[in-house]
Amino acid sequence: MIRYALACDLQHGFEAWFSSSVDYDDQASRGLVECPVCGSRQVSKQIMAPAVAGTKRTAPDPEAVGRMRQMMMQAVKEVRSHVEQNFDYVGDAFAKEARAIHEGRSEKREIYGEATPAEVQALKADGVPCAPLPSLPPEPDKLN
Repeated sequence: MIRYALACDLQHGFEAWFSSSVDYDDQASRGLVECPVCGSRQVSKQIMAPAVAGTKRTAPDPEAVGRMRQMMMQAVKEVRSHVEQNFDYVGDAFAKEARAIHEGRSEKREIYGEATPAEVQALKADGVPCAPLPSLPPEPDKLN
C-alpha cells in the first residue's frame, strides 16, 4: 500500500491510500480520485517525505520484560487450571476420544490428555480440533 499526499486544484490537501502507483494513475485518469472537501477531480500528488523506519535498536527495559514474563506465566497457570477443573481427563486415549467426539460416536464434551505428535498430526489432518495444553511454568525459586 502507498499513501499519497494529494491536493485538488483549489489547494485542498488530503491523503489517500492506493495499492500501487499504477493504481493511483489508473484511478486518477478515470476521474475516480476526488477531493473530499469540494469534490474536484482535478487532483495531483504533492511532495511528501518517505516513511522510513529507523534502524536504531534499543535494549528492552529489564523490568518491563520481567513484568511481561510474570504476566504470561500467570496466564498459562490460569488456562491450565481452568482446563483441569472443567474438562474431562482422558489420559493417553486423547486422540481416540477426540476423534470419537468429532465423529459423533461419543458424547460431546471438553477433554484433555496426552497424544503423540503423529496422533496430533493425524487429528489435525482429519479436521479434528485440538490444541496443546500449556505446561505449568516452573516455580521462580526453581529457575536457573
